[in-house]
Amino acid sequence: YLDRATPAELEQVVREYGNAIRDLAIANIFPGDLLWRNFGVTRDGRVVFYDYDELEYLTDVNFRRIPPPPNPEAELSGEPWYGVHRNDVFPEEFATFLLGDPRLREPFLRHHAALLEPEFWQDCQRRVEAGELVDFFPYPESLRFRNRNRNRNRNRNRNRN
Repeated sequence: YLDRATPAELEQVVREYGNAIRDLAIANIFPGDLLWRNFGVTRDGRVVFYDYDELEYLTDVNFRRIPPPPNPEAELSGEPWYGVHRNDVFPEEFATFLLGDPRLREPFLRHHAALLEPEFWQDCQRRVEAGELVDFFPYPESLRFRNRNRNRNRNRNRNRN
């Protein structure tokens, strides 16, 4: 899909990709492998996650920022200069694997740069742990009944005048 998509389609699919990740996160789901190939595009243009082998509860993951290197040589080393445990995730590393294509990078950073920050994920964890329930809408806000009826009433009132 990404190879043959127009710039407008890429903009939409990148926005929906990030929205799908956000929806999973606030539902206490961390997909583990965020690579584009693990997501699909429905005929309605929605992006869905379909690779379930690396799912984790979001609340079981430790989202961290990579600590600064102790010296310049450490950064050039092939080994990390910091400890890494099984459930440690460093969101800033997502960009390395996800945003190599400039056609995807620019819209992703415009709409979903927060996904590259541990604070986004930690905030979702706090919200989940607090029991906050978030509504998910599989369609644009403009198509929701509340907005459709409001627009109809406005048009009716204009036609009466």
